[in-house]
Amino acid sequence: MSKSGIDLLKEKENILFPDYNHSILSTITSILKYYSVETPYVSLDLLDKKLEKNYKNVVLIVLDGMGKNILDSLPNNYFSNHLLDVVTSVYPSTTTAAMTTYYSGRPPIETAWIAWSQYMKEYGRYLDIFQKRDSYTGKVYNDTKKDLLEIIGYEQIYDRIENASQDVKVFEVSPSYVLKKAKRYLKADTVDEMVEHIKVLCSAEGRKFIFCYQDNPDVLLHIHGTKSEEVKNYLIETIAKVEEMTESLKDTLVIVTADHGHQDVEEEYDINDFETLKECFIMPPALESRCMTFWIKPKMREYFQEEFNKCFGHAYVLLTKEEFLENHFLGYGKEHKKVDDFLGDFVALSTSSSSIKITNDYYFGKMKKASTHCGLTKNEMLVPIITIEKE
Repeated sequence: MSKSGIDLLKEKENILFPDYNHSILSTITSILKYYSVETPYVSLDLLDKKLEKNYKNVVLIVLDGMGKNILDSLPNNYFSNHLLDVVTSVYPSTTTAAMTTYYSGRPPIETAWIAWSQYMKEYGRYLDIFQKRDSYTGKVYNDTKKDLLEIIGYEQIYDRIENASQDVKVFEVSPSYVLKKAKRYLKADTVDEMVEHIKVLCSAEGRKFIFCYQDNPDVLLHIHGTKSEEVKNYLIETIAKVEEMTESLKDTLVIVTADHGHQDVEEEYDINDFETLKECFIMPPALESRCMTFWIKPKMREYFQEEFNKCFGHAYVLLTKEEFLENHFLGYGKEHKKVDDFLGDFVALSTSSSSIKITNDYYFGKMKKASTHCGLTKNEMLVPIITIEKE
């Protein structure tokens, strides 16, 4: 009797399943509970204890891609000296799913923001949904009859916090290209801009929650890889700037964390090079290079499984949609109505250092990534929680 995909996953070394009772969802749950927002999810005990001091300001800084392995490359730094906990990302371990978990306080199963490229039947195209951009042509779509957020929208934490704790003002600090979500938004395209905004906001009167996002080191990691001097120098500079910033703060808890980690890519494949797989497709695969979903012709499903395992069994584990959902990779809760649309018949999860490009004849081209994420390796899944208390 052949082993199931889940059994194969459990035999793999150096992988980690998402733990939704001890994940980035737990981090944002602690903050929501601190501000009296009702939530069914499990918070972080260690962070709850920090928040018992009832700080005037709570600052959450999410540095995209700064997984535990990235932080560990710089021993004895200010961040590692203030390490409170280590949690898992959600799955897929990618910005779309993870940042939406922060923004919504809910797991991917409830938001349906699963991965970078998702097929939108309403638009008849694959979209990079964080940017409303056609995944193959690069065209941005802002002229549709129904906005993307109307179709797969979610309730954001900002209004929930202000409604539950009406003496609290919420601020969002993020790069200018990021879709604005909070009523009070401040642009920060650099760490310098971010820390200046934090200092000014924290010195003002009144209780505040300040949510900050920076897209590095993720961008640098994709270009240069996890062991590069560029990433190391960025982190050294960023850590120094945050340390300097905290020296001027009072009555503030600063939480520094990430959305996911990174895994260096050693092998990259193009799905179009595998004709035996292509003939099985109803439509092109979707999601991301290390977590792919496939829509397969009904009469070819068994053949597809056999061929995929021949081609990629060394690097990926193939699950049926049912296996993927029944084992709660996307978390627990009420399944969003669009999840069934976004997942095909199979989901392939990377357990290695390999990635698969998803392309077609309209593909406008993207850079080869030195490092990436969305798989199940510990490097991608483990995220540090750093807390800095200023009384």
